[in-house]
Amino acid sequence: MSKTLEEIREFMEGMGIPGRDLWDLPSSTRTFPDAAHWRIEISGIERASTMEAMIDEARNRDVGIHRVIATVGGSTYCDFEELRAMARMARDEKIEVIMAVGHRKAWDAGSKEMSNWEGAMWGARLRGSDNVSYWLADMMRNVEAGIRGFLVYDEGVLSIVSRMREEGFIPKETVFKCSVFAGHCSAAGARLVESMGANTFNPSSDVSLPILASIRKAVDMPLDVYVSTVDSMGGEFRVMETPEIARVASPCYFKIEPGKSEPDIYKPWVTESWHREFVREKVKMAAIIREIMLRHAPGLKLSSKGSSDLVLPEPD
Repeated sequence: MSKTLEEIREFMEGMGIPGRDLWDLPSSTRTFPDAAHWRIEISGIERASTMEAMIDEARNRDVGIHRVIATVGGSTYCDFEELRAMARMARDEKIEVIMAVGHRKAWDAGSKEMSNWEGAMWGARLRGSDNVSYWLADMMRNVEAGIRGFLVYDEGVLSIVSRMREEGFIPKETVFKCSVFAGHCSAAGARLVESMGANTFNPSSDVSLPILASIRKAVDMPLDVYVSTVDSMGGEFRVMETPEIARVASPCYFKIEPGKSEPDIYKPWVTESWHREFVREKVKMAAIIREIMLRHAPGLKLSSKGSSDLVLPEPD
């Protein structure tokens, strides 16, 4: 049965998914609960010492950091007291923490994902129920340490943790961020993960403004948009686009994650002292983003530090 492209697009629209990318770039009418349009997210807070250095640099530059993505290399490389120390510092500074836990697909006995083509096409999703349970066990370790936010890149895992939250198996205030490694970069994908319980969404780093606008039309959750990303993922540095990104994608986090590649900067043998210095450069980028936004989009509001809707850690 033949259907025209117009009919296909009308069907998509009937589902609440734009039939086309929004090339007219409409302004978003959505904001954060505090009526702000944009916030700052810094990735790669790998250890308690990294958190401490970031907080110090943010104070020196008078820059508010709203959210961090912690232990990108895997929280199982941190001992329990270090996790608790990170939670305490973040709580005291009113910073939301999204923890990237282990277990990872590349950590198990398989190795197919290491190939350059077919393995890469299979994505970062976990292999088998044992590995899913390992991931969940490390999440529970972080919950015990006081962490209340987690990075999820596997829709199967997202379905489980959403049920855990619903039934009180984990704290009901826990939030889940859909990772860029889930591979979603369309309004349809964003709508899917939102319907499964994701609270915030990181599309791929190369999405255009029309694609961002179409995603925003389809979902309510914040969009986490790369302003700076590692070279292996494209190396984008979109600081001059931030006014337009915020205009069409609000509410959004500007995500800062520079570097060569994630394995180069997040493997555990990279020293703590290196991360302490590197995170200061990330805070400098946050200050530059703020400068550009104030110059070119003064009408788009930045959330104040410690906005009340942020889900803060709750350490003992």
